[in-house]
Amino acid sequence: MPVSPQDLLSEALKLSPSERALLAARLIDSLDPTVDSENDAAWEAEIGRRLTEIDSGRVTLVSWDPVQARMQATCAYPTGVQSVNASNH
Repeated sequence: MPVSPQDLLSEALKLSPSERALLAARLIDSLDPTVDSENDAAWEAEIGRRLTEIDSGRVTLVSWDPVQARMQATCAYPTGVQSVNASNH
């Protein structure tokens, strides 16, 4: 008997965060089976560079709330467009 998407989601949410991340990545990959190895390699290099900067202390991480507040203070949103609310994530 096939598993419903809702049941599958309920089971997936019981996984650890790292297991859910791996599952999500594999599901996303399944939507577009073409592989751009050059692009993947570039992203892996960029991620490695950023992690090295964080680990070395050369950069400081900033939480989303101050960034969002600064964006809202300096950027005008077009009429009818609302900012992204961090509580929705």
